[in-house]
Amino acid sequence: MKWTDKTWQQIEPIYQQIIEMPFIEELQNGRLPLEKFQFYMGQDSFYLENFSRSLAIIGARAERVDHALDFIRFAEGAIVVEKALHDSYFKEFGLADRGNIEPTTHHYINFLKSTAALDQVEIAMAAVLPCFWIYQEVGDYIYENQLVKDNPYQKWIDTYAGEEFGELVTKAKNICDTVAENCTEAQQKRMTQVFIAGSRLEFMFWDSAYQLKKWGV
Repeated sequence: MKWTDKTWQQIEPIYQQIIEMPFIEELQNGRLPLEKFQFYMGQDSFYLENFSRSLAIIGARAERVDHALDFIRFAEGAIVVEKALHDSYFKEFGLADRGNIEPTTHHYINFLKSTAALDQVEIAMAAVLPCFWIYQEVGDYIYENQLVKDNPYQKWIDTYAGEEFGELVTKAKNICDTVAENCTEAQQKRMTQVFIAGSRLEFMFWDSAYQLKKWGV
């Protein structure tokens, strides 16, 4: 069994909690309050900016040239999406600016950047995979189970449920499977640990947007 297959089995309960959480359910039926989506979009802008930096660091550290090129392209794609938030989504959803980096976003981006810079590169590849894979799964789930037409968040849904994004996810998964084959059992275990941590942070990211969680002081 591939590393990705075994690892997804371990985070299946987390994924089930994600698709059942209020943020996803209300996004799916078009009833998510605008304030919550605006908060999410602002935090996602910060996240994508730093996610792209993490991907670029991994690309610079990758041993195989093709993996290095893939991660540099992943980084470029994340920057393009982040720019689209400013140029299109922010205007469409009435968001003047992205505000401040709030606690969960701060936690998540520092987890990614520190792992990308300091851990074994194969482990770093596993740490960034949940953002690709879970977003695709959630996007496909919402797309396939939509209950309304004219969903105000349809543009976001289409972004993560499309074939182009799916191809990126498949490539990221294949890279992780390839590098895992050359890792020791202990290294594979560490890859799984950071993948699980990243999956939990995906849940926390959406939950914090729904709860509008900000710094206490």
